[in-house]
Amino acid sequence: MELMVKLVSIQSTLNAPKNQRNTFGNYNYRNCEDIINAAKPILKDVGCVLALNDEVVLVGNRYYIKSTASLIDAETGKIHSVSAFAREEEVKKGMDASQITGSTSSYARKYALNGLFAIDDEKDTDTKEPIKELTKQTTDKPKQASTELIDESKIAVITKKAGNRIDGLLEFYKLEKIELMTVKTFFEAMKMLDKPHEVKK
Repeated sequence: MELMVKLVSIQSTLNAPKNQRNTFGNYNYRNCEDIINAAKPILKDVGCVLALNDEVVLVGNRYYIKSTASLIDAETGKIHSVSAFAREEEVKKGMDASQITGSTSSYARKYALNGLFAIDDEKDTDTKEPIKELTKQTTDKPKQASTELIDESKIAVITKKAGNRIDGLLEFYKLEKIELMTVKTFFEAMKMLDKPHEVKK
């Protein structure tokens, strides 16, 4: 069986459901590990190996992680690869350089796998209205609030209001801890939390 025929078989068989849940953003998602775990038994059946490799690439003055997902035919050694890029943050409080690179690598690898296995990673349809609402809210905030971190009083307010949804809130905004939330994000989150029909516990 040719490698491309095997790839067609994998793409048509692979099922990686969105079993992860972000309760704050009210949507399901899949991560890199979900795709790999779903692919393993199919790869065994068709006699292929999946390999993931990362490369740090400098574009202009910014560093990107280039992740490559390769499907290797165990019989012939033929390879088909797909790459994806993700940009590292220059500075991210609460994370050292290795953690920033690791997080960026996971993101890039996921989208390389999506490309290789023809996975559509768009959010569920029923989450689009809250996201539209969030986008609308961001246009009304002053620019100076975009990077200013919240103070202790706002930390206390958002923590109390979020309650048991605090982990989902942090995941939704890709924050390591609540102290890294900006003033702009604070007001967005407060409005979202005021709408229980949009933010499930």
